[in-house]
Amino acid sequence: MFGKGSTLDKKLYMLMVVCLFPLLIMIIYLLVLVNQSSQRYDHIVKKITMANAYNIDFKEDMDYIMYIIVVNSERAGELVDTQKPHRMLNEAREVFQNLYEIADKEYARNQINRILKSLNTLEDRVAEIERDVKVSGSYDKNMERLDLNIRILTDLIQEQIQKYIYYEATNLEILREGIRSDVDTGIRISLILCLVILAGALFISRKITDSITIPIRRLCEVAGQAGSGDFAVRAQAVEADDELSVLSTSFNQMVEKIGNLVEDIRVEQLNLRVAELKLLQAQINPHFLYNTLDAIIWLAEAGQKDQVVMMVSSLSDFFRTTLSKGKDYITVGEEEAHIRSYLQIQQFRYRDILEYEIRIPEELHGFLILKLTLQPLVENALYHGIKNKRGMGRILVTGEETGGRLVFRVRDNGRGMDEEELVRVRKMITGELMDENRASGFGLFNVEQRLRLNYGPEYGLEIDSCYGVGTEVKAVIPIVKK
Repeated sequence: MFGKGSTLDKKLYMLMVVCLFPLLIMIIYLLVLVNQSSQRYDHIVKKITMANAYNIDFKEDMDYIMYIIVVNSERAGELVDTQKPHRMLNEAREVFQNLYEIADKEYARNQINRILKSLNTLEDRVAEIERDVKVSGSYDKNMERLDLNIRILTDLIQEQIQKYIYYEATNLEILREGIRSDVDTGIRISLILCLVILAGALFISRKITDSITIPIRRLCEVAGQAGSGDFAVRAQAVEADDELSVLSTSFNQMVEKIGNLVEDIRVEQLNLRVAELKLLQAQINPHFLYNTLDAIIWLAEAGQKDQVVMMVSSLSDFFRTTLSKGKDYITVGEEEAHIRSYLQIQQFRYRDILEYEIRIPEELHGFLILKLTLQPLVENALYHGIKNKRGMGRILVTGEETGGRLVFRVRDNGRGMDEEELVRVRKMITGELMDENRASGFGLFNVEQRLRLNYGPEYGLEIDSCYGVGTEVKAVIPIVKK
């Protein structure tokens, strides 16, 4: 019933048409019925009223006027125009002539025709009496003419008018019965039409309701499944081009995008875990551990107990912070202690080429930072900056709060990089260029990915370098209070 392109507006409009169109037909039918009955009724009543006016007054008026003429012809000249018999006869003839013209039955026309002939005869008798009265003044003879020629004719005319009125009254009764029958028929038709309209409205409204509620119910079920985490579900396509079809299509697109986003987040989380695992593995570098343990053994054999205690404490602090009981975030103070332990151990090994300084204000120590953010930067400065430089090298670690962010810088005065190598390392940090054989860029890439995944794309690393001068790596993170 509701094909393609049936919008909700069209469906509701169809329901309105189904209800109003039959009602309009029924109203028009009833109005036509009432109008026809009213016209027929008015037509008959009008004819009865016109005829009835002469049924009551005509005989008495005519007999009285003719009596005056017969009794006293001189007084007859004093009568006004409306009281003169010829004037009365002409008016009566005109009325019944009109009734003849509007008569709708042969019987009525015949009856009116008799009345008109009687009026003509009466007019002739009136003219004879008026003529004879002027010639003969015999009262008895004139009274005899009045009785025989006038009163008998007026009685006849009155009788004929009564028969005509009776006929029209009979038609009026027939009309009443017809109107009663038409009213009964109209009531039956109206009841049947109302039942048809009600049934049609119920059927159409049920169809419209089902076409709206069933897709919405299905959409709610699918939405519940999607809310439970099943983003593979799809709303059933609605075979229409209405609002619900648009809603289902949009919902499917939304669920698909959400599913893709969730999958992307899952992949990013896996990448994050892989990066953290690689970073953790890098921090537990067996070469670093072996070298440190060898240095401790050498110090122990040399009897340098204080140095042994310092090395063991630094190594213990280093791995304690590395593990951090599985926590992802530690305080800035703990991160500073971590890089300080690392630099203490490395300074013992590279005492001839390494100096370091850490300038992180104490007011920053209480903020939280992603674990293993600064240590890889310090390690990168040592192995790819200081070790490649002849003579004493220096690493400076600073921290500051600026613009609602925490900014940490790791500077070294090592070999530095030329413009071409700097561009390559920057691309490796952002992931545009992958080269795991270049440990420097790959380690910084892991830190960059962890910062962006945990803090957002507006945070991360920035690197700047000048060949023969040194390198600076800046880490920008948000302020996170403990």
